[in-house]
Amino acid sequence: MIALTLAEIARAVEGTLVGGDPDALVTGPVEHDSRKIVPGGLFFAFPGEKVDGHDFAPVAVERGAVAVVGQRPVDAPTIVVDDPLRAIGLLATHVAPRLGATIVGVTGSSGKTTTKDLIAQLVAELGPTIAPAGSLNNELGHPSTVLRADADTRFLVLEYSARHIGDIDYLCRIAGPRIAAVLNVGTSHIGEFGSQDNIATAKGELVEALPDTGLAILNADDPRVRAMAPRTRARVVLVGEAADADVRAADVTVDERGRAAFTLVTPEGDVRVALGVAGRHQVGNVLVAAAVGRELGMTPAQLGDILPRLRLVSARRMDVFDRRDGVTVIDDSYNANPASMAAAVRALADMGGSGKRRCWAVLGYMAELGAEEVPGHRSVGRLAAELGVDRLVAVGDGAGPLADGAEEVADWAGEAVRVTDQEAAIALLGGALRPGDVVLVKGSRYRTWQVADALREGLSA
Repeated sequence: MIALTLAEIARAVEGTLVGGDPDALVTGPVEHDSRKIVPGGLFFAFPGEKVDGHDFAPVAVERGAVAVVGQRPVDAPTIVVDDPLRAIGLLATHVAPRLGATIVGVTGSSGKTTTKDLIAQLVAELGPTIAPAGSLNNELGHPSTVLRADADTRFLVLEYSARHIGDIDYLCRIAGPRIAAVLNVGTSHIGEFGSQDNIATAKGELVEALPDTGLAILNADDPRVRAMAPRTRARVVLVGEAADADVRAADVTVDERGRAAFTLVTPEGDVRVALGVAGRHQVGNVLVAAAVGRELGMTPAQLGDILPRLRLVSARRMDVFDRRDGVTVIDDSYNANPASMAAAVRALADMGGSGKRRCWAVLGYMAELGAEEVPGHRSVGRLAAELGVDRLVAVGDGAGPLADGAEEVADWAGEAVRVTDQEAAIALLGGALRPGDVVLVKGSRYRTWQVADALREGLSA
């Protein structure tokens, strides 16, 4: 964080300093985990049902925290506030305009974290870059990431999430982007939003927040995203495979590891790009990164050099690994919605090589789909069967419609299996996998990742 006195911090968060020197300087990062505090830092104490951050204030001070921000005084300099969560947002709002960094924002129903990671790697070629680890994209993770930046930070790459209309607007008021990308409008959290149109309203808040001098990067292949163009004052760049996209992918191919290659077409010239990440759906994510790089002055030749070197950073997202017994595993188990699961199933089919390798889709429940829950699961199951997946394993009671959908495909030669939990899935795979098989593991946050971990640990085939 940029250096601030306790007096300035107290004013910014609308708090009262108790027991501290107003001129004491905070020079280190802001943390809400006392174990991560370094000398010169600031500790935010959040109350919780099971753990109260105030109880860890002594540890934070011992580790070098200059002060604590909390709801009550502790045995240390304390800035007392009504709501620490609101306070961290206020502090980030105070700091963001003073950074001098270019803020790049990403939103969408799926692919936010991966695209954020790709962009961050790309712009890091141009200067010091801060981006959140994993999916720190809400009212806590967003300001926490902003407060990691300092005077040397040149680029701040943020992802903006929403469960309700207005959530992204709130995050933009904390730290709004100059460059913003909307990836897609799917059905993630549709149980909260009620409709895809409402999701589009929420996602479009990101481009509405752009200044006149900003840039909106919109997915030309998603009609709801393309339709956001009139909602922004900024310049608009369309990306995708559509013929009228400003930054376009042409002649897309996919190799035996599921990695796409394509011709990057830009107004400044074309270049062939072979990606190092798995999944044809990564083409769209990489096009967004390319559009950001182009806006920052990168030439097609530079993009052609950098884009193939980009890698997946955040855990459990299209992580492809080979076991000693010849089984290939795709660990995409971090989370799931119908669009992201469909993309992963397509990647599985690509890696299967049109029947050359036996394909397993081990799929868990997809949460927060509301009225779309059963249709959403069935549609993915049908797709898996239509693509020729050999075995579909539906993990848990809520995942049953995945198997139902697969079995609706009359000419499918594969098999759908329903298991009660992760342990049953692991046991099934342990007795059935053979060398050459490809296994996809994906689901919402209901421990489906345990299957991937068991496979990673060398489950015998």
